[in-house]
Amino acid sequence: MPRRADSTDSPLAGVDVLLADLDGVVYAGPSALPYAVESINRAQQSIRIGYLTNNASRTDTAVASHLTALGLSVAPEDVVTSPQAAMVVLAALVPAGSTVLVVGGAGLVDELTKAGFSVTRSAEDHPAAVVQGFAPEVGWVQLAEAAFALQAKPGEAELPWVVTNTDWTIPQERGIAPGNGTLVSAVHTAIGRLPVVAGKPEKAIFDAAVARFGALSPLFIGDRLDTDILGAQRAGMPSALVMTGIDRAKQVLAAPVESRPNYLLGDLRELFEPYPAVITTTEKRTGDTLVTVADAVVRRHDDLVRIERAGSRSIDLLRAGSAAIWNSGYAIYALDVDPGLYSEE
Repeated sequence: MPRRADSTDSPLAGVDVLLADLDGVVYAGPSALPYAVESINRAQQSIRIGYLTNNASRTDTAVASHLTALGLSVAPEDVVTSPQAAMVVLAALVPAGSTVLVVGGAGLVDELTKAGFSVTRSAEDHPAAVVQGFAPEVGWVQLAEAAFALQAKPGEAELPWVVTNTDWTIPQERGIAPGNGTLVSAVHTAIGRLPVVAGKPEKAIFDAAVARFGALSPLFIGDRLDTDILGAQRAGMPSALVMTGIDRAKQVLAAPVESRPNYLLGDLRELFEPYPAVITTTEKRTGDTLVTVADAVVRRHDDLVRIERAGSRSIDLLRAGSAAIWNSGYAIYALDVDPGLYSEE
């Protein structure tokens, strides 16, 4: 639901469960992102916190231990993983106890075992399905076995192929690295068909979280438009994009309708701040549209989008710029946008 332009409540107003992505929101690699831990601990004093991750390389217990070591209070049941969502999808496709070829690490193997499936790494074991998820150790041998299993023989039906997620990238402490989507693409290139996706941006993982935490009015926080925000919209829940992970100002300004968040946050401290109103006016003399957020003002004249006043905070300027562009009626490629709106400086 879009936020009212005249509302100044904080993003947490009325929220009963805060659902947070992990990579790029809480941590990058092993280290916590600035202000993330203290902000989540503050929120946990009054609302339930749940964690959703597309990263399939670790178990929910391992994720909870990592978060606890960073200074959060987290139990395994507070973590909803894409392998858990994949088990729900897989159970609808193959009989219970089936042999499943796994491409991935401990997180995926653990969930397959808990769900009662038999795990194999070889296509020669005639698996009933292939499940694929990210793990740093995944290489050519595992990808090739998946491709061999998924190549349908004449007269045989295609095996189900379920993947935890298709994130192209994954944020690490040293920078941005290839994600599971690149590995899925390698198998896709070999076999010429697409998988069923269980994690973000599909609904399965969001539905699992809502059911587990009994959420009536959740808010989801992510760092990616194409998975986190798109997935939240598909699940019918409001979302916040925090600018500490993958997507930056340039991607925000160009976001399609289905990937636009309700809130833009510089970091998680802003969860507790009154969210500034977006005020749109039309200048009588020129007919230009002026969008004001706090002390930042962006002017739109036909297809020209310019900074009228940068204001004191870059996040407010981005909020004003995105509102000016999203409500312009123009596609981003048809606009001449002031580079100051997306500069990384």
